[in-house]
Amino acid sequence: MPAPKEDYYRGAGRPKLRQKGEKLAPLSERLARIGLASDWDFVLHLPLRYEDETAIVPIGSLKAGVTAQVEGEVTLERVTPRSLTAEVADATGRLQVRLLHFYPSQVRQLERGSRVRLYGEARPAWGAGGLEMVHPKVRRALAEGERLPSTLTPVYPAGEGITQLWLRKRIARALLDVDLSDLMPEALRVKLGLPRLREALLYLHRPPPGADLSALQERTAPAWKRLKFDELLAQQIALRHSRALRSAARAPRLAPQDGGRLTSRLIEGLPFALTGAQLRVWKEVAADLASASPMNRLVQGDVGSGKTVIAALAACRAIESGRQAALMAPTEILAEQHYRGISRWLEPLGVRTAWLSGHMKGAEKREMSARIASGEAQFVVGTHALIQDGVAFHSLGLAIIDEQHRFGVEQRLALRGGSGGLTPHLLMLSATPIPRTLAMSYLADFDVSVIDELPPGRKPVSTRLVSIARRDELIAAVGSEISRGRQAYWVCPLIDENEQLDLTPAKTAFEEIRSKLPAASVGLIHGALPQAEKDAVMESFKEGKTDLLVATTVIEVGVDVPNATVMVIEHAERFGLAQLHQLRGRVGRGSEKSWCVLLYGEPLSETGRERLRVIRQSSDGFEIARKDLELRGPGEFLGARQSGMPMLRFASLEEDGDLIDLAREAAAEWLRTDPQTALRHAKRWFAQREGFLEA
Repeated sequence: MPAPKEDYYRGAGRPKLRQKGEKLAPLSERLARIGLASDWDFVLHLPLRYEDETAIVPIGSLKAGVTAQVEGEVTLERVTPRSLTAEVADATGRLQVRLLHFYPSQVRQLERGSRVRLYGEARPAWGAGGLEMVHPKVRRALAEGERLPSTLTPVYPAGEGITQLWLRKRIARALLDVDLSDLMPEALRVKLGLPRLREALLYLHRPPPGADLSALQERTAPAWKRLKFDELLAQQIALRHSRALRSAARAPRLAPQDGGRLTSRLIEGLPFALTGAQLRVWKEVAADLASASPMNRLVQGDVGSGKTVIAALAACRAIESGRQAALMAPTEILAEQHYRGISRWLEPLGVRTAWLSGHMKGAEKREMSARIASGEAQFVVGTHALIQDGVAFHSLGLAIIDEQHRFGVEQRLALRGGSGGLTPHLLMLSATPIPRTLAMSYLADFDVSVIDELPPGRKPVSTRLVSIARRDELIAAVGSEISRGRQAYWVCPLIDENEQLDLTPAKTAFEEIRSKLPAASVGLIHGALPQAEKDAVMESFKEGKTDLLVATTVIEVGVDVPNATVMVIEHAERFGLAQLHQLRGRVGRGSEKSWCVLLYGEPLSETGRERLRVIRQSSDGFEIARKDLELRGPGEFLGARQSGMPMLRFASLEEDGDLIDLAREAAAEWLRTDPQTALRHAKRWFAQREGFLEA
């Protein structure tokens, strides 16, 4: 008796169950889900693995753990509601076959007396001697004159209801229909020892018998190197082309007026001296601002390195040149901190500042928008509210975006909308250092400045790992630090990206800590609080009226309380490396010794264990970012996948850094000598993937 007629089908080599009566989506939709639309997509849809069906192995020669193809006669069969078992024999031995899920057609295939071909992994038979194959591929035996495949059989990533046989036929057709002629200059191909494109693709889709399977699986074969290099080369060409298009646009020249009097007065009035790194980066920014080509510069620096001062200096340069400057931050807390901090520097110099947030009432918002539109407001700070309908600048000369990876391309372009036919300069800030390979590959159309020096007097933060079982001891230790006049943060994890769910652990921690430290003033802040209440809680902590602040990750960036010397991160294993590093950077901002305590729950996953090991052993933001990239990949590392971002599908930033260097050099040379063919190469790879070249 066969199993119930449930519809089993194979995805990427694994059976998947579809509920009875459930309809499949149209084929085009199912293909789109796995990135298949054009013939070129099918050509680049490469196998996950390969099956060697080019030879038949005698059953008597099979070894446990080895995948092989055999042929023989079915000598026994047994069907139950739970399984189909059979015995297949040839002149050299016998093999057990077991199917746990099966079709009626498979029962017919394995009828006694049938001759069949089996492909699968041999393993010790369950409950009996000898070997067996569980769920092998079952086919009829070869007919007289019929030949075995002459190449390895590819197994492709497949979506719902899409069979391997259909994919193989569709990819074979695409390989015939697509122009696979080599666009790469022949001299470059020969110099790098790369195969031709057609040769590489045919090899990857149809490897010959005896092909090095480990090199194919590990993507180190010459054919793989060709595809990786082609992809990186296309990306570099596209990014350089984007830079060239931007250079053709015109921006207002923001050159020093009256000898740069406003910026000079700002530097003189600061309560600290600029570090050498800040002076170097300001010089780079100032040179860009003085150009008629729009600046596109990313200033990155570790937590507390002083990026805000660079933003304030750039804003002064725009204002003294008769233009407005705007700063957009991803959260209201961070935006307001920027507003208060920079206004404190600029307003004594006579600069008229404005603040715009989504929580403003209608009349207040209209009044602020009118000040921006008239030009009365020279420096404007806000959240996404700056790019909402009804907000127009009089003469924006500089757009500053903090934590740039949290904004998409469209949002950046909206703030940079332009004025009088001129494109404002763009300055982006990031406290998440970008690893070199990521910057070279994804940010090649940006100029990057690095503030690699912390202000003098900053002491390193000591990081400790503590099991959550010792939570009570830790609360007591934090109480001792508070009794010495210091302040502390206690951060609870964000769960499922849902602030409502986040309230329970934060509130529970708040109540528990308050009951165990009755002498301390304990505050609570989370994303679901009304803005006025958030502001009041933060102000109380900044002024030292609150000793310990229980918080969610709303305090991840931008909060500056020099008297805070302890950061406790509860269930630290749930946080990403960049988040942990950002949170740790909230302490150690004064002259006192500071601590970051990572409270972890057990059992720890391998990834969680590795994150905690890295953050405990390193305070180098670039090393942490490099490891974060390795653990998370570029898509997640860069934040929201930004429209036009050419995400790599084959090349690895960690493993193929040498190819990125070669691709950068080759892209520059190709664009110089034959730009039309170079752009054809880029469009072949990216034109249909989020319209990168048009972004």
